[in-house]
Amino acid sequence: MKIFTSAQIHELDKYTIEHEPIKSIDLMERAAKALTQAITDVWSNATPVIIFAGPGNNGGDALAVARMLIERNYDVKVWLFNISGHLSEDCAANKQRLIEKRSKALIEVTQEFEPPQLEAGMLVIDGLFGSGLNKPLAGGFASLVKYINASPSKVVSIDMPSGLMTEDNTYNVRANIIHADLTLTLQHQKLSFLFAENQQFIGQLKVLDIRLSREGIEKTDAHYTLLEESDILPRLLKRDPFAHKGKMGNALIIAGSYGMGGAPVLATKACLRAGAGKVTVHTPKRNNIIMQISVPEAVIQLDREETTFSEAVETEDFNAVGIGPGLGTSEQTAIAIIAQLRRTQCPLVADADAINILANHRAWLQQLPKGIILTPHPKEFDRLEGRCTDSFERLMKARDLAERLQGYVILKGHNTSLCLPDGHIIFNTTGNAGMATAGSGDVLTGIITGLLARGYKQEDACIVGMYLHGLAGDIAARDLGEESVIASDLVQYLPQAFKRLNE
Repeated sequence: MKIFTSAQIHELDKYTIEHEPIKSIDLMERAAKALTQAITDVWSNATPVIIFAGPGNNGGDALAVARMLIERNYDVKVWLFNISGHLSEDCAANKQRLIEKRSKALIEVTQEFEPPQLEAGMLVIDGLFGSGLNKPLAGGFASLVKYINASPSKVVSIDMPSGLMTEDNTYNVRANIIHADLTLTLQHQKLSFLFAENQQFIGQLKVLDIRLSREGIEKTDAHYTLLEESDILPRLLKRDPFAHKGKMGNALIIAGSYGMGGAPVLATKACLRAGAGKVTVHTPKRNNIIMQISVPEAVIQLDREETTFSEAVETEDFNAVGIGPGLGTSEQTAIAIIAQLRRTQCPLVADADAINILANHRAWLQQLPKGIILTPHPKEFDRLEGRCTDSFERLMKARDLAERLQGYVILKGHNTSLCLPDGHIIFNTTGNAGMATAGSGDVLTGIITGLLARGYKQEDACIVGMYLHGLAGDIAARDLGEESVIASDLVQYLPQAFKRLNE
């Protein structure tokens, strides 16, 4: 599913109007019907409704919703803010339609505003500002937002919580953004909805199909995409019935220092569960017994040192390499890692301490091979590229890094994002809060490394890997509950995730 910018949303509206064809006011009517139905599905006409409408098309939507609620016998009061003396054409048209339906329901605010009493049991519909907002709210509108947020009433926002911008909220004034209980967004999710710090404003999210032009949607190149299962299925490789382990890929996992023996265990098990025919794990000598007992299916290659990774190894016989989980950041390990990164010719996944070491030696970034896959969590990324104010800034830096390296950056989080070398960004839609647990990233590294060894191209391995990782977590949370999911559960439920996709 594509995610469009505010400018692209505006163009899609125009395209639909021109090519359906449909009048702008009728497209607004279509949106209002969907909004009204979603509202009436939750709140009965015993609920008093207060509507705040802005002067633009978001306000026009709100006025149309007010009229439709009145037709369904709801008690509705509307405040239309026309401070500048100018309404959008469709907003003005819906103002007139509302007056004709019930003029006493409408109060038009041009100067002084006496706010209504907002009480528990009331519903406030926020139609002040939508996806076209491009600056923080201030003055009277900021005061109104604070007044609404302080009330005990339930709040429904049309398309966007007023004050929240569609993409970049880095310099927004967060005190001046509506805290909605329900956001009814039109046609597609908005980019800002995917960021953790914005969840407090959105509440429950429902996407309403208002039948914008399918042709227009297909023609418009979106830089942001939400993964769907239909995107995964064509990318899955089928196993040859006559295959043997030599044809199913040979993977190398370089992981673990003394005291972090769980990291290579998790990554190696995940790599095997992802379908790799053979997995070798390179780890310090003291991890030998742990590995032999925990993963008898793996080949153990021991480092010359007892407790640390100290020397780069040959990779000619391997189809993919995963490096970083639990390695530590000693100088000896750092030198070995950069030597390994330079030497490795096959597809490569760098995670955890491999990233932390690159953060401490930023000049080494220039020596990374093209096509490398980096899988940082937010703190690891900030160490690498500098502290970020918010998720949008971090995402933009991750995109720039992927373009600069001509590699792939998987920025882990609730909506894990994959930044491609061409600047496009793909968001994962599987996963849950139960996966916020130590070792989860090690499992992802193992999965992607295993897929690479199986023969997946880097982009496909990243997309399929992060989707399977999240899906395994979702199945585990269903059976165990989010609170009780641990990283090894993700490995255990990975077969069910594969089965789900193959059903």
